[in-house]
Amino acid sequence: MPIKIPDQLPAHDILVREGVPVMDEQTALRQDIRPLQIALLNLMPNKIKTETQFARLIGSSPLQVELTLVRIGTHVAKNTSEEHLISFYQTWEEVRHRKFDGFIVTGAPIELLPFEEVGYWDELTQIFDWTTTNVHSSFFICWGAMAAAWHFHRLPKYELEKKAFGVYRHRNNAPTSPYLMGFSDDFAIPVSRWTEVHSSDIRPESGLQLLMESDETGPCMLSEERGNRLYMFNHIEYDSTSLKDEYDRDVASGTPVDIPHEYYPNNDPSRPPLNRWRSHAHLLFGNWINSVYQSTKYDLDEIGSK
Repeated sequence: MPIKIPDQLPAHDILVREGVPVMDEQTALRQDIRPLQIALLNLMPNKIKTETQFARLIGSSPLQVELTLVRIGTHVAKNTSEEHLISFYQTWEEVRHRKFDGFIVTGAPIELLPFEEVGYWDELTQIFDWTTTNVHSSFFICWGAMAAAWHFHRLPKYELEKKAFGVYRHRNNAPTSPYLMGFSDDFAIPVSRWTEVHSSDIRPESGLQLLMESDETGPCMLSEERGNRLYMFNHIEYDSTSLKDEYDRDVASGTPVDIPHEYYPNNDPSRPPLNRWRSHAHLLFGNWINSVYQSTKYDLDEIGSK
């Protein structure tokens, strides 16, 4: 089934050109099924690029999904036009009365700040608490995952001496997990962060399971059955050129930066990078959406009830 997004959203035409099934408003109304309600709390500066990345992965599911774009109400976005935000986004205050089958929280380029010093931390913690009653399954990404892991489990983050930047091999620690169904024993995932979490801080009583990790960059993804949450510390949603864009930006600004690890063929930035994670990104999101579909309530209003 296709993903249902506004017809005028920039991601719409991009996904259509890529062959991702997209459903228009009129067709959706004729469908005699309940689409999964998934919301994306977009904390990234370039909201259009990020919303397209996640819509691409969600839209590849065989299930019908309706995507709601959400933003922090207490934060003024500087890199996305007000017109785009007004046209396609709702603040959390505007959707907090709703129930969702799935809720995604993205990363944000603020990872070196202590959590409590983030300008919208109070609102974000309210959102985290709200997901326990209004969301069936939550999926936290990169800084969003570190923030949620700190909020729910006091799992600390540690500043790195050098940015973890590139494409790294990861290990499949839980082949029987429904989220890793069909995954290889090892696989490549993009990493771009200045902080990390340590597996030694994961307490047995927390209910957290370490699903993926790398010898070089540490824990990658945790699952939590009790809260029905996923914590992904890396950027499996990235486009083929996302790391290149970051690298070119830093080079242009004179910021010291290493060539992204195992990203360019022969480590040559003049050559187009190869995407070696796309299939696993689609597989992970397909597994998550299938898990949500299999376990969520048919009546949205019953989400959060015992």
